[in-house]
Parts: sequence; structure tokens; C-alpha cells
Amino acid sequence: MEHMTEHPRPAGQDSYSISEVVAFTGLTAHTLRWYERIGLMPHVDRSHTGQRRFSNRDLDWLAFVGKLRLTGMPVADMVRYAELLREGESTFEARQELLEATRRDVISRIAELHDTLAVLDHKIDFYAGARRAPERHSA
Repeated sequence: MEHMTEHPRPAGQDSYSISEVVAFTGLTAHTLRWYERIGLMPHVDRSHTGQRRFSNRDLDWLAFVGKLRLTGMPVADMVRYAELLREGESTFEARQELLEATRRDVISRIAELHDTLAVLDHKIDFYAGARRAPERHSA
């Protein structure tokens, strides 16, 4: 799989209960079940008693989904990406286009945050100067 490993896990282990995945990821059991229901994690294994068993590959996928969430990518686009991934190599171009569009959105948000940071820095400098020269007060 093309995703980064991020969650700590015991060496040599490749089968985790939902409670272990909750502890590793900080996601709720409800969220994990929802991801499965909407097709974001469609092939979670089950134990002989029917309990979900997550693999290291599942944890890697969840780490990637977490990064996609941080980008602000809509859940529908994440599900679409997961569908494309399952369809195989013939969807490389569509996956690349989806990720490139998300990257453009992230770059735009970073630029907005830089502008916001500049405004905050300006105000902080103003107040630092105002404390040194109390006779100047505005804004």
C-alpha cells in the first residue's frame, strides 16, 4: 500500500481489536464502524466470533485517512479515493487528480493562514509598542 506508517504498535503483531485501534489512533469505535459502513474501510477482517480484527495495513490506511481529514478533504472524496484504490492500477490518474486537487486546496489554506499570521504579528507588535509608549493608543 502507498501509505505511511504512523501509529505505534507492538512488534510482530498484525491483528488488533477495535479497542486497541481506538487506543492507537484516538478515533472512537463509532468512527471506525462508520468508516467501515460508508466504504472507507470496507474489508476489515473478523474473528471467528465476528469481532473486527484490524491489521497493520488497516492502521496504515487510518493514518493516511487522518492526513486526508487534516487537509479538509470531504468524506465523500475520501470514500471515492478508497473506491479508486480498490479498483487497482487503472485508476492511478484519477487518484493523482484527486490528490492534486486536495493539494491545491491545502496550498490555498496555507496562504490564507500565512496572511492571518501576518495580521496577528502586526497586532502583537502594535501592542508590544503600545506598552512601551502608552501615549499612542488605537486599534
